[in-house]
Amino acid sequence: MSSAQSVGSEHEPESHTPRHAGFKYAVGRMVATPLARIVYRPHIEGRENVPKRGAVILASNHLSFIDSMAIPVAAPRPVHFLAKSSYFEGTGVKGALSREFFTSVGAIPVRRGAGQAALDALDQQRQLLDQGLAVALYPEGTRSTDGRLYKGRTGVAFLALQTGAPVVPVGLIGTDRVMPVGAKMPSVKERITVRFGEPIDVSKHGPATSGKARRLATDEIMAAIHALSEQELAGVYNEPPAQNPIDKIKQALPHERR
Repeated sequence: MSSAQSVGSEHEPESHTPRHAGFKYAVGRMVATPLARIVYRPHIEGRENVPKRGAVILASNHLSFIDSMAIPVAAPRPVHFLAKSSYFEGTGVKGALSREFFTSVGAIPVRRGAGQAALDALDQQRQLLDQGLAVALYPEGTRSTDGRLYKGRTGVAFLALQTGAPVVPVGLIGTDRVMPVGAKMPSVKERITVRFGEPIDVSKHGPATSGKARRLATDEIMAAIHALSEQELAGVYNEPPAQNPIDKIKQALPHERR
């Protein structure tokens, strides 16, 4: 990760300790949750499957930008998720509004990317779980633009195996119709469905250090998400087309996608 690594080598490393949303999120949740339920009238199924206390990972399919609002609105407890740090770094009135909004919905700023950035994001999520909080993650890694469910990456399973947190699979239906990719504002004409499945204990697959355990746990989680979302399976990872022969070789070779 060239630029970030070069900065880190010249200066003191910045703290990667996540700050959970606290008071602003509590106020935002009290206001946003009932308002969103009135406006969007979501169908919510299986809320009783989400543990009321303790660390838990909500692993969901990913169809739309508003998925990270739909899950906290539907869940019976506060839920945190990672969001691009740029949402918190804007200037002026627009920047302040963006910062306040994402803080109020439980977002935690993180610098996204591969390599060290991805490991830092996993570490921040682990710290949130160590505090007994609920976090929402997308095993597919990024939004599906064609509505299919893509193969899961193993980061979610790694966290679950490392922390012992149960995984509650989540199936989101219709969020891509409420706010398709590229839309400026969500539609109020469509309704969404949020389905929470039964908690999964992935510890039976083995330790977090085992690649086989991570893969088996990931496949179990994705199978549960598929049963809830009822999407067509893509059977491949959701990643951009290879731009050169080297990238094609890397994607063809067996390797673990975190």
